[in-house]
Amino acid sequence: MEIITEFIKLNTRGHTDIIDITPHVQDIISSKGFTEGQALVSAIGSTTGITTVEYEPGLVKTDIPKLLSQYIPYGPDYAHNDTWGDDNGAAHLRSSLIGTSITVPFLNGELLLGRWQQIIFIDFDTRSRARKIAVQLTGKKPEE
Repeated sequence: MEIITEFIKLNTRGHTDIIDITPHVQDIISSKGFTEGQALVSAIGSTTGITTVEYEPGLVKTDIPKLLSQYIPYGPDYAHNDTWGDDNGAAHLRSSLIGTSITVPFLNGELLLGRWQQIIFIDFDTRSRARKIAVQLTGKKPEE
């Protein structure tokens, strides 16, 4: 059993910017030669999210942002904004709802995801950011 940690770096637009990171995670598994194990995918930051979804325009451009806006709208009415004098209280709440990490198994060097299931990164903050995602692989290589 071996453990390796790599990073994905992204530039985002904020405001519920949703990015398919499945190819990045798969590339890390392939480049490290793992055959079986699990990938822990963890966003570094408290205004981000990691989950899985069917990455299609209707969901990622309209449905997910609309749902989140109904329940956690951007705006000034959050105690966090008063505490720190910023405007991203909604981003922190959205992050806590979605979560910042997931674990996905892989077998024969391939992520075990459904046909229409992709790993997505969401930046909820109210501004563009350079973001970092940790991908920690735990598993076996062919010689083990």
